[in-house]
Amino acid sequence: MTSGAPYGNRKVAVAGVALSDCGRVDDATPYALHAQAARRALADSGLDRSVIDGFASAGLGTLAPIEVAEYLGLRPTWVDSTSVGGATWEVLAAHAAEAIAAGHADAVLLVYGSTARADIKAGRRTSNLSFGARGPLQFEVPYGHTLIAKYAMAARRHMHQYGTTLEQLARIAVQARANAAANPDAMYRDPITVDDVLGGPVIADPFTTLHCCIRSDGGCAVLLVAEDRVPDLAKPPVWVLGSGTAVSHTTMSEWDDFTVSPAAVSGRLAFERAGVRPDEIDLAELYDAFTYMTLVTLEDLGFCAKGEGGAFVGTGRLLRDGDLPVNTDGGGLSACHPGMRGLFLMVEAVRQLRGEAGPDRQVRKADGALPRLAVASGTGGWFCSSGTVVLGRE
Repeated sequence: MTSGAPYGNRKVAVAGVALSDCGRVDDATPYALHAQAARRALADSGLDRSVIDGFASAGLGTLAPIEVAEYLGLRPTWVDSTSVGGATWEVLAAHAAEAIAAGHADAVLLVYGSTARADIKAGRRTSNLSFGARGPLQFEVPYGHTLIAKYAMAARRHMHQYGTTLEQLARIAVQARANAAANPDAMYRDPITVDDVLGGPVIADPFTTLHCCIRSDGGCAVLLVAEDRVPDLAKPPVWVLGSGTAVSHTTMSEWDDFTVSPAAVSGRLAFERAGVRPDEIDLAELYDAFTYMTLVTLEDLGFCAKGEGGAFVGTGRLLRDGDLPVNTDGGGLSACHPGMRGLFLMVEAVRQLRGEAGPDRQVRKADGALPRLAVASGTGGWFCSSGTVVLGRE
């Protein structure tokens, strides 16, 4: 790797990252969490808000992201609100990096916030079983084909085709919880066992409760800047080395192979554009709404061969001190999952690359050095979309 390898005409750096209050937040609006995360990310960068000329947000407001920009007091000249589910933030990061590289913006703020948990507790909203009954989805909704059921069907196919076991999937949840145990910001930190996972209430066969992500409140923000701004930063930059995006399907009948996600495409593109190989990556932050997502994304990004994910995850490899630390904050399975979690993946990856994760959960290489390369890969819908971003430090 060449440090700060050109993304386009200009190199692009992550200048600041931050979380808002997360977990159980009963006294804030989603807008307030956006603002809190944005202020903290700016403080982390050492830059003034006046430098922001680009803004990306999705998931809130009738005219997203205009409403959120207005709430934050921003008047951007570059804006994006592409919404593709959990992969939204890696896709928006790719778009922002391309805009900065081309000179269309100098500093782009990506920000997200949600009170999904608090809203349900207060009766302001209910859990959704489907994304709607219009368009192509109208042919599946009448049969009770929920989002969770779609993931469960895909997991069963992988189990049938490759011999993947429930115990192997359960070990993903166990390792995520072990990583969360060292994260003071994680919503759930108590250790769990494979038996705990397997013995829980069934949500959608074969998933029990602990195979599924938690529901939390929270927000986060990431500020991307052109290389020209790097001398003014409060901390050393983390460079955006490459990215890739891909979409697959909305109706299950149009999904060519339940065991292959669009990360197989977005990952290949991101690694090629970054000029690195999967075996050079020091840590991976992957979208994990369900344990099967982690397994199949690891395969599709090239960390193991197709069908070998079950064996790959069953050896403690995903732990902070494992061969390939994955979801080092505890992921959506244990740390936080307020909705479209993809931006949280980038925040954690940057903190790990900077060496800011703290003594109990900081990833280090075999020689004690800090990690140099990380990948953040988001998944949207029911494996409908994927965005992958490769990050590296000097």
